[in-house]
Amino acid sequence: MKSKMKLWTRRRVLKGALAGSAVAVGLPILDCLLNENGTAFADTGAPLPTRFVSWFWPLGIGEQEWRPKSAGTNFELPWEMAALKPFQGRLNLFSGSQILLDGAANQTHFTGVQGHMTGKVTASGDYFNSVDALIAETIGGRSRFRSLVVSCDGDPKASWTAFASGKQPAEVSPVALYTRIFGPEFTDPNAATFIPDAETMVRRSVLSGVSEQRAQLNKWVSAADRQKLDYYYTALRSLEQKLDIQLQKPAPLPSCTKPDGTKDDGHAVFLASDAMARHDLFCQILTHALACDQTRVVNLNISQGMTGLRREGDPTSHHSYTHEEPVDAKAGYQIKCSWFQQLYFQHLHDFAAILDGVKEGDRSLLDHMILFAYTDHGAPRLHSVRNYPFITIGDAQGRIRTGRHFPTPGDTAARVTFTIQQAMGVPVSSWGSGSNHVTSPISGVLA
Repeated sequence: MKSKMKLWTRRRVLKGALAGSAVAVGLPILDCLLNENGTAFADTGAPLPTRFVSWFWPLGIGEQEWRPKSAGTNFELPWEMAALKPFQGRLNLFSGSQILLDGAANQTHFTGVQGHMTGKVTASGDYFNSVDALIAETIGGRSRFRSLVVSCDGDPKASWTAFASGKQPAEVSPVALYTRIFGPEFTDPNAATFIPDAETMVRRSVLSGVSEQRAQLNKWVSAADRQKLDYYYTALRSLEQKLDIQLQKPAPLPSCTKPDGTKDDGHAVFLASDAMARHDLFCQILTHALACDQTRVVNLNISQGMTGLRREGDPTSHHSYTHEEPVDAKAGYQIKCSWFQQLYFQHLHDFAAILDGVKEGDRSLLDHMILFAYTDHGAPRLHSVRNYPFITIGDAQGRIRTGRHFPTPGDTAARVTFTIQQAMGVPVSSWGSGSNHVTSPISGVLA
């Protein structure tokens, strides 16, 4: 079997034809490719790839004092983040940091992210070389996609990923993302460009186009790897079936008419439930892409900072509530705003659970990455750039300590992202500018 497996490498994909078009299915990392300890690739001794996922939620956490009273390992998660309790031992919570403006204006929904994601604040609104892009330049050069960026509210501008050339627009459609990953070699002989038929690809599983190679591979691998492949194929087909629903034409509604002058592009989402359903589809697709080493860097955005997401039956958006809803005298916070915050963190938990469900060697995909959750404001009602909440989940293969609360009151939030860069292997000894310039990581984070 070993001689046969020499033909298969960690970047091998199953390739075939579907409806006359080329399709590719990336493979997860199989046990047969690893050393006896499951910690490195057997052929080269290279360690398993480390990944980075950044996850943006809008409008902070709340006006009340949410910071845990205890530092270190003995801390209690803020109640809005209660959904993350199952991962408390594998996450870090950073509290109290701020973006120092150095006399510049606070451009709401922008300046804070500019500060902690690029290390500087400028009046001109420059936004280049974000943390995730710098990490992608370091670890993503050999993967098929240097980075993948998605937005759940349908706004392609809702992206915080920027290379030296500028921002990378977000993909807003799970179907388009699916096609982009699983249909890379489509060619139309009669046209300069060709868009794959996403409906055909979903209705007839891409796995049917690679069935012969799939059967051959199953003969060569161990029982444990066959079980892993079966789990992977089953999950992929389940995802395809969910995407299939999005492609079905809705039932006609005789009383429904289209108003004149509309510019509806078919992507905008305003209900929080719809955005988070799209979020979950993206999470499944991106997990497959990460597990198959199609990319090592992902940026997922729930929405832009000035979000228009609202609850079903309620015309007021989350963003509007941060301005209009009074702080409840008894509770001490904005009750309706807190509903959105809890919803977001529940889906962050779900994303972490999906990542944790993919086993790689002796650990999981989640253990081989840093999942970094960040936001645009500290206190949402004031739209402040103080007392930021940041979360990391995963230890990047033991590169950082986890299960801790790191209070950094008054310090620049750029130190949090500088610490993450060092954990991810970015060759940087200092970062940021002005009062946000840093030369040392947060003490106790790096292992």
